[in-house]
Amino acid sequence: MCGRYALHANPEVVALQFELEEAPAFKRSYNICPGGEILVVRLDREGRRVARHHRWGLIPRWAKDPSIGNKLANARGESLLERPAFRDAFRRWRCLVPASGFYEWQAVSGHKQPWHIRPADAELFGLAGITALWNGVRSVSLITTAPNELMAPIHDRMPVIVAPEDYAAWLDADADDPMRFVHPYPAERMAARPVSLRVNQPENDDPALLEETREPLQRGLL
Repeated sequence: MCGRYALHANPEVVALQFELEEAPAFKRSYNICPGGEILVVRLDREGRRVARHHRWGLIPRWAKDPSIGNKLANARGESLLERPAFRDAFRRWRCLVPASGFYEWQAVSGHKQPWHIRPADAELFGLAGITALWNGVRSVSLITTAPNELMAPIHDRMPVIVAPEDYAAWLDADADDPMRFVHPYPAERMAARPVSLRVNQPENDDPALLEETREPLQRGLL
């Protein structure tokens, strides 16, 4: 799964990497949680890339209650073409979620240790997402897949990361076989470090959350 992530890049850099016509407006955050409005990059009706804010937690178009989105922050890649909640969105309304890093929690000795993870060679990257429109509300889920060798000891899922050279095809509703992008990012191109338990509290949102902690190592937990 992917339950938290960070986006603290310069808006001009976001515009450059995602080929936007203008720099997007967003609040830099080190602890983004499901349920809030997050920045997504998608195509508009004219086929241009635009940055918009969508609710994190997909609300299917047929939903009777928007609270279903609270359970759909993530979409498992293996069932995208099977689950009615995700099938149409995956085929027609794929998006990218700009991120500076994401968090996963490792269960060790009855303790859950948070880790900050990102591509080793990129301070900004795109997470694969799908969007939906329900009664005027746009929402999004992040797609997850099986873990790579780096992630496997930490968690049994990881978000799908789309390489920049694949952005155009991923966003194109007419692209052939978009499932080819739903796979783990290469482990050798990623970096991970244990971080403070402060990230567990959504109200904590500052750069110190990214600092590596040695406390779990000293306690023999990792």
